[in-house]
This record gives sequence, structure tokens and C-alpha cells, in this order.
Amino acid sequence: MKNRLIPCFISQSAATSLFLLAVCLAVTPLVRAQQDGAGNKYELKGVTDRSDAIYHVNELVGFEFTLSNNGKPVSNGEVTYVISKDGQSLSDGRKVISNGRIILSGQMSEPGFLRCTVTYVLKDSSELMAMAAAGIDPLQIKSGTPAPDDFDIFWDAQKQKLASIPMEPLLTPVESHRDGIEVYDLKLNCLESIAPVSGFFAKPKGAQPRSLPAMMRVHGAGIWSASRGEAIAGAEMGMLSVDINAHGVANEKPREYYAELEQTLLKGYSHRGRHDRESCYFFGMYLRMVRAMNFLCAQPEWDGQVLIVNGVSQGGAQAIAAAGLDSRVSIIGAGVPALCNQPGPVSGWPWLVPYENGKPDPKILQASRYFDPVNFAARTKAEAVFSVGFVDTVCPPSTVYMAYNNISGEKQIVNKPLMGHESPEYIHDIFTGIFQAHVQRMKKNVE
Repeated sequence: MKNRLIPCFISQSAATSLFLLAVCLAVTPLVRAQQDGAGNKYELKGVTDRSDAIYHVNELVGFEFTLSNNGKPVSNGEVTYVISKDGQSLSDGRKVISNGRIILSGQMSEPGFLRCTVTYVLKDSSELMAMAAAGIDPLQIKSGTPAPDDFDIFWDAQKQKLASIPMEPLLTPVESHRDGIEVYDLKLNCLESIAPVSGFFAKPKGAQPRSLPAMMRVHGAGIWSASRGEAIAGAEMGMLSVDINAHGVANEKPREYYAELEQTLLKGYSHRGRHDRESCYFFGMYLRMVRAMNFLCAQPEWDGQVLIVNGVSQGGAQAIAAAGLDSRVSIIGAGVPALCNQPGPVSGWPWLVPYENGKPDPKILQASRYFDPVNFAARTKAEAVFSVGFVDTVCPPSTVYMAYNNISGEKQIVNKPLMGHESPEYIHDIFTGIFQAHVQRMKKNVE
């Protein structure tokens, strides 16, 4: 499917122009500020010489950084800089500050992201650092590692095992505090070797059979309860709505409960069992999604058409995986998705594959390929909306585009040249608008 980049920093497939959400996003430099020992406030910020920060291969990219002290341009001194491809250094050096400005440039001979990092040393020897980045033909970025030959066989076998285990839903009514909405704490059995599904399920009261779309929200990294409020929000949009926590732990416990898990039973969970595909922690996380989707689609109110999966970071990775694992998923929202391109060496959190002397651990590399969203993206025809931060060092933009470019269905991406690893409310609103438009379009297709 052809893609094009369009104004307002949303790129999409050509065929989706009829439902473009025309939201213009402000271009505000990412400001890094720091005080020195004397109380002086320094600010350093950088931008590219194009507001959309999109360039072609071999095209010169201009970077401009501005440095101020208590609001006034720093008139002398110098900075150090590194220009890199996806964080891998291409050039470095020193640059003299001229009336508070530092002008640099670079280019790349292949698709990827060109990043410029500038560092200024304050008088008290502390360092102030800022970044700017440019996408170089990002729609041409390819993944370097293919899926394992038995990728589909492996996951089909796991789904068959899961299907042989009764769900035995445990639905405990809880307060919704919303007229016309019912909500339940939800537990679902999974494989004996993994934790159960734990979340909240909400729906409008009195809905007719086959009348409601469905939505599943999945969580970013960390350990906490499922969100009753998010489940309710989905139901208020007229959907069967489930919000599941990533670990199958109990919901709405005191904060200390989750903090203790983070320091004990679930400490370092993201790397647990990473040497083997069936012991890797994400094995259970992905299968819990499969079970939760099966539950949603088994509800008599489900319309049989719309199944939305939405998440940010680790949740973005799960959303992509969900679509690759279940063909009923009709659209995904993947905000700054993690886990992409795990074989690396440029990869997103949690950087499963360790490298020593430039070589990856072979067993971990092989296992990681079964959990990489890049591979799941190639296995879905679902629609998709992604977001990406060009200066995101947690989930680098090249890795996000590797997954995005593997999506074959209608798709669009919110490009944020000056954003790091973030999920601001306005992007959440963009995703919600796209989901609502998808629901309406699917209804018209049925009619």
C-alpha cells in the first residue's frame, strides 16, 4: 500500500484521505533547562530547519540550537555535539556558540533517523543536553531480521492450547458511578504456566444482541491495577470495553501492593525467561490478550465487526501483537510502541537482546523474534494509527517505523519531531477520534 506524508504531521495511506482527522499540532521546541550552582537558569533547545523534520536520502538536514542564560543569549563558549544515525555516531566535535546559536548539519545515505545531540558544560561542571532529529525517508525503513520460519506455527499452537482451557469468567460487579453503565472486575483462566487475565469489563446496560463494537485497552510498562475508569470510558463511547493489567495481578489494591511486586515477584520482569520463547515473560502477556479478546468476542452484544485494541509503549507493542494474533481485530492504536526490532542493535525497550563485542546473544536473539511487533505487524490487515517521537530514545523512531511500514491495511501515523517517549492527551484524543470514525464507517459498510 502506498503512503504519503501530509501536513499536520500525520502520515497515512492514500486511501484514507476520506477520514483524515485534520488536527494541526504546534511545533514547540523541546526545551532542556538547568540551574547552575549560582542559581543561573540555562535553557537549551533544538529544531530542524523544516517543521515536519522529514527529508530524503542524501538531503542536507540543518539543525539549530539556541542557548540562553536567564533568558539572554549565551554570547560565547562552545558546545560538543554528536550527529548519529539512530543513535549510532556518524560524526562528533565542538562548535563555537554565536550569539546564543549553534548551527549544525548532516545527512544520511539510507533511510533512518538522523539525530543531533548537543551538550553544554556549565560553570559548575554540570551538563545541559538537548536533541533534535530528522526522519530520512521514514516510509522506506525496513526491518533487518525476518520472522522465524515457524512463527505462525508456534503461535497457532499456543492459541490452540489456550482454547482447550475453559475461560471460567469471574465477573464481580463494582460501582460505575455512571448512569446506564455496568462494570465488573474480570478474571479469566489462562494456561497453567501463566497468570490469569485480570481487568475491568464495562458495557452499556440493556444493549441489544450484536449491537456494540468492542475495545480492549492494554498497559505500558510497570506494575499497577487495571483501570476501572478507562473501561468505563469505553463503555460510555457505546462499546463493550475491557481494560486489562499487563501481569494478571489483583486490581485496585493499595499502591504499596504494586510497589512490593515491583521489588519482589515481578522485579525485572521484562527480561525474565528471555532465553526461551516459552519462558519469555511476554509469552504470557500476549496470551492474556488473546484470552481477553476471546471473552469480548463471545459477548452476545458484540457486533461481530469492530474490535479495537489500544495501548502506549509496552501497550503499543501489545496492540500490534494482538492484531497479528487475532484476525478479528479491526483497528489498533499503537502509541510510541515498545519492543520493536528486538534483534537490534537499534531496538526499543526493553532491549531484550544483549550484545557483547558487537555480537548478540544467539539464544536470546532467536527467542526475541517471536515477540517482536514488527513481525506481528506483517500478519494483520487491521487498520492502524501510530504515534512516534523523533527524539524518543526509549522506543527509537526507526523501530516504530519498522512496525508501521509492515502494516498492510489503512494506516496513519502522528509524527512528533520534538517529542520523546510520551503520550500527551491530545494524541489520545486523535486516536479516539480515529476509532470513532472507524466505528461509524464499519456500521455503514454493514448497512
